[in-house]
Amino acid sequence: MTSTELIALEQAYRRVERPAERMLRAGVASLSDAELLAVLLVGGRCGSAALDLADALLAASGGLHEVLAMSPVQLDAIPGLGRARVARLEAAIELGRRYLSEPLRRGGPLKAPSEAAQLLQAELADLPHEVFGCLYLDTRHRLIGFERLFRGTIDGATVHPREVVKRALHHNAAALIVGHNHPSGVAEPSESDRGITRRLGDALELVDIRLLDHLIVSRASHVSLAERGWI
Repeated sequence: MTSTELIALEQAYRRVERPAERMLRAGVASLSDAELLAVLLVGGRCGSAALDLADALLAASGGLHEVLAMSPVQLDAIPGLGRARVARLEAAIELGRRYLSEPLRRGGPLKAPSEAAQLLQAELADLPHEVFGCLYLDTRHRLIGFERLFRGTIDGATVHPREVVKRALHHNAAALIVGHNHPSGVAEPSESDRGITRRLGDALELVDIRLLDHLIVSRASHVSLAERGWI
């Protein structure tokens, strides 16, 4: 039997064996992207029909990253998914976000820009448009909460310092770390990013709240304006 025939036989067997059964037998890392999606799409009992749907979803969206970045409305519009399957996908995505951000929600102080960047990446990095958010901190730089404040287009979001100050006072924050995503994937700050950072710092200083950092995040990287010496 040739190598091509062996590959074809293996692929045929994988479509007969339910992905959930394969996961239990060989481990979750052995599953392909389509097989992992198939497990989510129909729960614990999934076979070739679920794999066909997962393959179609990956093909229609362009890949796993694009699937996970889709909104519930976009997912609900795909034939064959339905609201129950969309709910499972959204739950899995949210679990991933919470897993990444959980260490920061346990009450310890933030000690490095990379720690805040981890939370911001989990919350913002995969969004197709810019979103500006705030991490509210107490006097010991422990996380009080996180909010998405401003939503923009693919290449910009309008930030209102007055609203940032208002929300910081609402949370009784002693310090802030602000951040936003760059959907382009390039985390390099623009001149407008530096400008709004200066305006925010000046506005917050009037009410005795420190601006500790402004982070720009993408899926693969982040930039700290504080580390650049711009705060």
